[in-house]
Amino acid sequence: MAERKNLCAMIPVELHQRVTEAREAAGQTNNDYITQLLIEYYEMKENGGNSTMANGNRTMAFQISEELFKRIKAHLDRESARTGKRLTQRDFVLGLIEAALDAAERDESATEATT
Repeated sequence: MAERKNLCAMIPVELHQRVTEAREAAGQTNNDYITQLLIEYYEMKENGGNSTMANGNRTMAFQISEELFKRIKAHLDRESARTGKRLTQRDFVLGLIEAALDAAERDESATEATT
């Protein structure tokens, strides 16, 4: 493990809340989340402002209504309680996307097979 050193900074409350929500959604500790942010920031600076994610990963971001957000959070809480394993927003959304793409690809294959 690499040697570590503490980094402490006072930030606005609103920014702290955003960071906390994003960290929780990612299911990471403060140490891991802030380390990841800083690494990504410096990699982006080194690449002329272009974001490059490790392992070829890309970021998708979108806004949803407050009502839908609350429904999702309630679902995540229920599933986490039911399974005893924390279900993150990331895992939930990725699961939905993969299931939808799998279904679309199956439908496309079935259509091609009948033509």
